[in-house]
Amino acid sequence: MQNSLFSDFDEITAKQWKQKIQYELEGEDYNQRLVHKTAEDINIKPFYQGVKEDAITMLHQGWKITEKIYVKNPSASRATILKAIENGAESLYLIVPSKDISIEEVLHQVPLAGLEIDFEFEFLSVDFIEALISFFSDKKVKLHLNLDIIGRLAREGNWFDNQKNDFEQLSLILKRIQGSSQVQSSIGIDISLYQNAGGTMVQQLAYGLSHANEYLNYFRDAALHVSFHNSVSGNYFFEIAKLRAIRVLWENLISAYQISAELSIHSTPSKRNKTLYDYNLNMLRTTTEYMSAILGGSDRISFLPYDAVYHKDNEFSRRIARNQLLILKHESYFDTVNNPADGTYYIEELCRELCQKAFKLFKQLEKGGGFLSQLKSHQIQKKIKESASKENASFKKKSTVLVGTNFYENPQDKMSEDLELYPFVKTNSRKTLIEPIIERRLSEQLEKQRLKTEIL
Repeated sequence: MQNSLFSDFDEITAKQWKQKIQYELEGEDYNQRLVHKTAEDINIKPFYQGVKEDAITMLHQGWKITEKIYVKNPSASRATILKAIENGAESLYLIVPSKDISIEEVLHQVPLAGLEIDFEFEFLSVDFIEALISFFSDKKVKLHLNLDIIGRLAREGNWFDNQKNDFEQLSLILKRIQGSSQVQSSIGIDISLYQNAGGTMVQQLAYGLSHANEYLNYFRDAALHVSFHNSVSGNYFFEIAKLRAIRVLWENLISAYQISAELSIHSTPSKRNKTLYDYNLNMLRTTTEYMSAILGGSDRISFLPYDAVYHKDNEFSRRIARNQLLILKHESYFDTVNNPADGTYYIEELCRELCQKAFKLFKQLEKGGGFLSQLKSHQIQKKIKESASKENASFKKKSTVLVGTNFYENPQDKMSEDLELYPFVKTNSRKTLIEPIIERRLSEQLEKQRLKTEIL
């Protein structure tokens, strides 16, 4: 006996569904009324049907709550780390500004067994990495070094030293860490930069893939393990699909090289849609973004405090943000099902379309000389600016809505007295080799106008 809930029902084809919808529209145009085109040039249809043979299956096991900590003063950083672990952080993301920082001193008496640690270095030093690996050699930790000299150029407009020396230094580091059982990934690809600057999801994926391809081309004989750093926007289903697309595209890329190269994904909420006014809404935004990050298959998820736009780092907002992830994990059971998005027709179709469009753009980039060449000729910057300009125009027309800022704004909300940090892009005149890609929040111009009104 066939044991199926649906065995007594006839299968309905896509054509039949569309005919029924067309009938209900009473003559209105199906495409104009029900099909919506996105910034990624993807048509969103009113219904989706899947084919079992075309299903995309992810192989992913769990996610970790990660706490970002800027390491400057060793004792203060140690106290912050200990408190983070005590309060539920399962992984650390340490931003190290100087090679004079002693990681051994920072992590003194920190329970490291079983911990996963990401590093972000604001410098490039073979000796520092060598000392780091030596320190962790007898400890049961997993390390992600996130070395990214190309990302440095894209973000800052300059190399650490120059292109030749930076690649030589990176090559030496990769040789020194070869064989280390602690290092899970050595290279970091920061696609969050493209998202926070206003790039579309197709651009984020294509630029990230082309960015990674520069390293695969240069270090052909090295066993590269890569970590993608991703910012998650409020576009809920698209972000789930984008994260899945990262893994599909990566597998296609390394298969072309006939190599095995592990991939991990670290996600954090987008800064682009965060607001100064009605800032408590940022908690709602980050909650859905955490959910997308989890369902899309992120390995590690960092939180973003709701007041990060204008407040200095503080324990209260850090605790609130950490608790959002703790609630999702331990009370909402977002860690009990692996790959929950498998078999969802809409997300799988979005994933396929994002992959196709991103791979097409990737091939155009490679035909044009590759990511570095396109970055140096400012083509990448130009395209991101164009996408950001379209999104800004949509925001001004209120087609793109940020509640409390360009929609349902509260005129009584005053912020000029509460600013501990400058909430806008800072202009700093300096000489750069190329134009850097600038992260900019969507609501900045509107907020500047409101602040001027407050002061007047």
